[in-house]
Amino acid sequence: MTKNTPPQRTKRAPVPRGNRRYDSAPSRPRGPKPGPAREEGPQRIAKLLARAGVASRRDIERMIAEGRIALNGEKLTTPATLLENLNGVTVDGQAVKPPAAARLFLFYKPAGALTAARDPKGRPTIYDKLPAGLPRLMPVGRLDFMTEGLLLLTNDGALARRLELPATGWIRRYRVRVHGAVDPARLAVLASGVKIEGVAYGPIRAALDRTQGSNAWLTLSLQEGKNREVRRVLEHLGLPVTRLIRVAYGPFQLGHLERGAIEEVPAKVLREQLGGPFGAQGAPKAGRRRGRRLAGGDG
Repeated sequence: MTKNTPPQRTKRAPVPRGNRRYDSAPSRPRGPKPGPAREEGPQRIAKLLARAGVASRRDIERMIAEGRIALNGEKLTTPATLLENLNGVTVDGQAVKPPAAARLFLFYKPAGALTAARDPKGRPTIYDKLPAGLPRLMPVGRLDFMTEGLLLLTNDGALARRLELPATGWIRRYRVRVHGAVDPARLAVLASGVKIEGVAYGPIRAALDRTQGSNAWLTLSLQEGKNREVRRVLEHLGLPVTRLIRVAYGPFQLGHLERGAIEEVPAKVLREQLGGPFGAQGAPKAGRRRGRRLAGGDG
């Protein structure tokens, strides 16, 4: 173990030391603070229904095409319908409840679970792993089927969309076990970005933590989080990934959350990180880096 490597709690779950869930040092690079997201006047029904936690905007568009959503008893034909509120709107014949207060949860997604509501192939999904009694939740971004670790879940579609946009500047951090000899010089090149098979990946901060025989543990920090980005970039370096764990998403930390466990973010922390009540000032909170290792993207 090198001097800068945080000691591992167990071999089973190599996550950062400590039980902190929320990082007081913002995980956002320097840059302009996203402005308030004040929304007034009529809005698209797809956006209002997502805000109410009915489904994602994409799913709502599909539901409208299937004739499942109506206004005052008349089936809607376009997700571009503008409304002030959801009065008179029904989904599958049931009136839509007003939006509940935005809530955010930290979930340790286990490997072998799909980040989706259902799978035509019959594979288990994150919803098969969640305990009963929770509100309807949707993921903020996605993790691959075999990627484990921190997944944010929320009951608020607009909040999910806001937090997963690259414009928020939130860094994701991963612990990665790879097979093969690691060349720190090649890892350093990733800080300038890399292009693989025509796909340009943004800057990635990568550090070698320790080696274990023919394997090694790395920490990767990135901002974009493109599909399978961590795996593809490391395979490009000749380092196949054998385990991938997301340990941080912006200021939220995996800590010692057990595999398959879920924990709600306190309302006070949520307000602090969003800069105010969501819907009035829903942009993530900006701030200065404080010399901490930054975090990583979607593997």
